[in-house]
Amino acid sequence: MEVTVRQGDSLWYYSQLFGIPLILIEQSNPQDSPEQLSIGQVIQIPGYVSETYTIQENDTLYSISIRNNVPLDMLFLLNASLNPNNLQQGQTIEIPQKVNALLFTDPDNYTYDKMLDDLEAIQEVYPFIRQNIIGNSVMGKELIELQIGNGSKQVHLNGSFHANEWITTPVIMRFLNEYALALTNHLPIRGVFALPLLTDTTLSVVPMVNPDGVNLVLNGASAAGDREQQVLTINNQQEDFSNWKANIRGVDLNNQYPALWDVEAARKPTSPEPRDFPGYSPLTEPEAIAMADLARQQTFDRMNAFHTQGEEIYWGFEGDEPPESEDIVMEYARVSGYEPVQYIDSYAGYKDWFIQEFQQPGFTVELGSGVNPLPIEQFEEIYQETLGIMLANLYL
Repeated sequence: MEVTVRQGDSLWYYSQLFGIPLILIEQSNPQDSPEQLSIGQVIQIPGYVSETYTIQENDTLYSISIRNNVPLDMLFLLNASLNPNNLQQGQTIEIPQKVNALLFTDPDNYTYDKMLDDLEAIQEVYPFIRQNIIGNSVMGKELIELQIGNGSKQVHLNGSFHANEWITTPVIMRFLNEYALALTNHLPIRGVFALPLLTDTTLSVVPMVNPDGVNLVLNGASAAGDREQQVLTINNQQEDFSNWKANIRGVDLNNQYPALWDVEAARKPTSPEPRDFPGYSPLTEPEAIAMADLARQQTFDRMNAFHTQGEEIYWGFEGDEPPESEDIVMEYARVSGYEPVQYIDSYAGYKDWFIQEFQQPGFTVELGSGVNPLPIEQFEEIYQETLGIMLANLYL
């Protein structure tokens, strides 16, 4: 919600008037100096929307204020040209409304476009969530990174490396919404208050690493555009793409990293397939390259890659994992009920490369159990299991 600065206004005053932590208002207006507000300047107030109200007979600004439980000065701030002594029946004014419920409501068939719609809605209400474009998919879709917080600890989380594991994306998106809601409403998440987490940790998320593949799984061959015949050929002319893990070129993005890639490639398909083809060499695919570049540029202290399924957490690679990885994974296990597994006979994944490259804690978290793609009916259970892990990344 936008307000226009008046004589004597300050960001501190807005934080008191709207009941929003000052740091959230500052981070929602990063281009503005809090010491140099100008009359007429537009400021974003997070956690609010404005609603249009039509003046009724016998209405006064005071009665509207009482009825809507908003201070009078909020009404003056949102209706700068209003004459409170001359309200006219049928006249419209703006009334601020605190957002106290999740904006994210529907995790089913969570395509790239659905994610973009949710992102637009969430960022409109919570402009302190920063958005960066870190690259593009094969088909040109923007790969979006979101950041929340300004702490020195840098934590990263990603989902949908594999197309038919798309349920990981709405899990991440709902958490982002729940975290922002807790911040603006002074609410705890499982007993943990959110504001100290914001100041301690910068959380980076890439909710959908493989948007072309996700859309293919959910919408079928037509989602491939001019690559429709190509994906049908790779899929043996089958219209059912529910087993498709790869990107649109038939390359498994989580087998694309130079961490014992040769070992993995020697036992995997040698040409494009719906799953498991590691490419003709490491880091050939734009999605995999973008994720590698992101990690190099931001020097994360910790990384989580969300996959499905198995209710396990893989946390080691060739002994390169640091000692604190074990403490972290044990907390993940405690809050989720998932089983920690240090080593498995699988290589060339993003987690493997991250540990090898940076000697920092990296984790592959296998959400839920069953057969991929997991049914949407499991979403709430999966979210509640995973919520503890996402929260632990902020307080550990």
